[in-house]
Amino acid sequence: MPRSAAALLPVGGDASGPRIGAAAARRPAGRLRIVDVALFYGERSGGIRTYLEAKADYAARTGAFEHHLVVPGRLDDVLAPPAPTGDSNRHAHRSLRLAASNGYRVPLGNAGLNSTLRALRPDVVLLHDPYWTPRLASRTAHELGAVVVAVHHSSAALHAAGLPGPQGVYTKALRRWYRRAYTDVDVLMSVVDTGIDVHRSPTLPLRLGLDPAFAPRPLLVRGDHVLYVGRLSREKGLRELLEAAAASSEPWPLVLLGTGPAGDALAERARSLGLQRRVTFAPYVSDRDQLAEAYGAARTVVLPGAHETFGLAALEAAACGAPVVTASCTPSAQLLGRHVETFAAGDPADLLCAIERARLHPPQPEAAAAIAARNGWEAAIAAELRDIEALVRRP
Repeated sequence: MPRSAAALLPVGGDASGPRIGAAAARRPAGRLRIVDVALFYGERSGGIRTYLEAKADYAARTGAFEHHLVVPGRLDDVLAPPAPTGDSNRHAHRSLRLAASNGYRVPLGNAGLNSTLRALRPDVVLLHDPYWTPRLASRTAHELGAVVVAVHHSSAALHAAGLPGPQGVYTKALRRWYRRAYTDVDVLMSVVDTGIDVHRSPTLPLRLGLDPAFAPRPLLVRGDHVLYVGRLSREKGLRELLEAAAASSEPWPLVLLGTGPAGDALAERARSLGLQRRVTFAPYVSDRDQLAEAYGAARTVVLPGAHETFGLAALEAAACGAPVVTASCTPSAQLLGRHVETFAAGDPADLLCAIERARLHPPQPEAAAAIAARNGWEAAIAAELRDIEALVRRP
């Protein structure tokens, strides 16, 4: 049913605060039924998939809430609402592969998502992107009496940086899209300020955490190489990282761990800069223990991108005892204290200075263990659940 202004219950007192429909403001009996809808849930989709899997695991172990995950799936997935695939709480919709490098997929049609929402009858729906019919999904959720939370994982500037062509034009177009997509949601959840992108401030913080595998490993031998972990794509600042390596007076090795659409172009750029013997391209690592060992064995771990929305790899690396380099605007840098060296985003010379400082850091296993202890997924998901319960059950 359409939501009129009279049907909205303002909470918080200003235009940027949450807007809860009258049906959604009721107090649900028992534990909450929470549905996460995620388009960007590929085999190698980084922080979003890590967060969603940690959330599903927490719900299954604790029983604190009933959790469902709705994602694009393979063409041979059976679509019959709510379309479970193996795990009865994971619902895959038929889709086409968009990018082989990370497994992203595009759903075939929009009706299936709404049918799944109607079958699940959630109390809360979290939309993890503005592209999978967010307004239609919001209207369906509101008809069912659910609160809708838009989770703002990435900025318009980050998405624009990943596209070839005029980034300023793309950024403006994406901001218009975001604002329209979020028109009908009740609240925003984000780790960054959403005011520029959508003219609304986030009501809830987006919290990310660490798997227990990410902790100091004192027996590891620390190498001399600089390590990057993540997608090989335009927006990740890897051209600037190659330029910084080429400008260094010390020929330290550079390891790029991951896959992505820019892999071939980066390899060619490394050759043109005379770095072919210093740069190693290593495949994506899914095993968390292996990844923790890779972090701990590096001289330093660098996130060279100018638009990281959180920077989970920085938090993981610091928890493993590796000194970290990130742009000064990366949110996770605020959690790392003396473990991080920052640089001005987009400046290869300043990036090089930060790398050289980080390479001089001595091992600090006790400080790294403290980072791991206070940033676990258990605490992050429990705090998110408290926020959502307060939102839904607000009188």
